[in-house]
Amino acid sequence: MARTQGARPRRVRLWRWRSNPLRRRSDLAEAWLVLATLLLALLLGVFSGLTAAAAVDGSLAERRERATPVPAVLAEDAAGLSASVTQDGDGGVWAKVRWTAADGTGRTGRAEVDPGSPAGTGVTVWTDPAGRLVPAPPDGAEARFQSVMAGVTVAVAAGGLVLLGGWLVRARLQLRRMAEWEAEWRRVEPSWRKRMTG
Repeated sequence: MARTQGARPRRVRLWRWRSNPLRRRSDLAEAWLVLATLLLALLLGVFSGLTAAAAVDGSLAERRERATPVPAVLAEDAAGLSASVTQDGDGGVWAKVRWTAADGTGRTGRAEVDPGSPAGTGVTVWTDPAGRLVPAPPDGAEARFQSVMAGVTVAVAAGGLVLLGGWLVRARLQLRRMAEWEAEWRRVEPSWRKRMTG
């Protein structure tokens, strides 16, 4: 894009940082506050997000280690169980299953199965070390998604809290500046009005 003759390129002016007669101490304090707030929000957001993602990933890995896949058999038809659809909405239904625990005892419980499966169909269930049914632990893409979402959520929350705190301190500085301007105007206004009105 061609520049018109006489047009000057725009420069970012950091007037709060430069020494000039119009800069007040509060302007410099506000500039440092904004810079510190942005850096702290960024650093704390990244650190807390990575920490949260690692914690969730570790928790999911622990769940995967503690859960064991066990072969089971449907103890009832899953065909007419449309009323007991799972909360995930993934099309599964709850049905009674039978399995043998690690100690050799026969167990029964309710597990998520494909709808329409007849009694006697082989399914896989997940159990904890005590042989109780537990939900299948997330793995692969689902586990990564949960870790990433936890990290992003915590990072945004932590960074947002820092930004909110900085905004509140900055608002307090601005209120103080307005009060100082008001006091200065009350001091100067009578002599200024006298000069203007003669």
